[in-house]
Amino acid sequence: MYPNIRVLHMIGTLEIGGSQAFIMNIYRKIDRNKMQFDFIVDSPKYAYYVPEIKSMGGKIYYFPKFNGKNYIEIKKFWKDFLDKHKEYKVFHSHVRSYASIYLPIVKSYGIKTIIHSHNNSNGKGFKALCKNLLQLPLRFQADYYMACSKEAGKWLFGKKVCMSKKFFVINNAIDANEFVFNYEKRKKIREELGINTEFVLGFLARVTEQKNPLFVIDVMVEVLKVIPDAKLLFVGDGELLSKVKKKGIEKGIQKNIIFTGARTDVSDLLSSMDCYILPSLWEGLGISLIEAQASGLKCICSENIQDEAIISKLVTRYSLENGPKKWAECVCKLSESKERPNMAENIEKAGFDINENTIKLQKFYEKMYEESNR
Repeated sequence: MYPNIRVLHMIGTLEIGGSQAFIMNIYRKIDRNKMQFDFIVDSPKYAYYVPEIKSMGGKIYYFPKFNGKNYIEIKKFWKDFLDKHKEYKVFHSHVRSYASIYLPIVKSYGIKTIIHSHNNSNGKGFKALCKNLLQLPLRFQADYYMACSKEAGKWLFGKKVCMSKKFFVINNAIDANEFVFNYEKRKKIREELGINTEFVLGFLARVTEQKNPLFVIDVMVEVLKVIPDAKLLFVGDGELLSKVKKKGIEKGIQKNIIFTGARTDVSDLLSSMDCYILPSLWEGLGISLIEAQASGLKCICSENIQDEAIISKLVTRYSLENGPKKWAECVCKLSESKERPNMAENIEKAGFDINENTIKLQKFYEKMYEESNR
């Protein structure tokens, strides 16, 4: 019997997002008689998961965020923290942008470390370039390397690391049965949002450059030329949300868009949709696409979605170069099918079962704990 191992996660923010959903899904299923998760965040403004974490016995520590000028402050903060907290033997970083600053410090305290890649790009521009440079040392610094897909691993760590025994792909797993299409959920959400029998195109993601949300508005403009009463169910929050709303008004389609903000009743919302769209500019995996497939939804996604996320014939992968009009034609064609197959078995066979992945990760943390005590 293991003692109550406390795994320290550097997560950055506790808002609703892909890496947060991944670790919270694991946290809910892990044997908390054996193991506990604690979190370091540097963006306290976003705190959606804080109450749930505290209810499960987790601790949350608030650190200063790296701004390019506070290098010395960051190092001191980490050293002071680790001087006071000798209980941690396992450290898992989901932040990559400046992890190269604190990973060597964490390792110097005899703590076993993981760096986890949840994406395959930082985007473009000066800020992205700075992140790319800061990330280069990571492939030499951690004890173990994890990624949500092979491509995400190669991008951050390089091919050599990904061919080593220190690298693992950990699937962003879900509880497939929770996402199976449910007519009662569909009815409930549609009544709540004032939707009757209209065709509903769904978008559910963080509203950031990566997810290409403005393109969704362009596609919806074209869809409405064919299906005039169609609705766009736009679920999510982020820095581009105001621009998306403004574009909807400029295009004169605001009455056909339902903005819900960030929500956690994802399975219910997916049941209310008729087609799912994900035109990402880059993507480490695309967990929302797996959730949509689990709900039996016909989906259209960009060529930037990883192969691992396409686990059924429900998905049409389409190049962004085809433009909004062609995308809309594809959406309208997909709308003709009303079937919602039960995909739970497919999800499990593809390796995205939450129970299986929780056991796998828990055993790995236990192995790291043993290594740190040798």
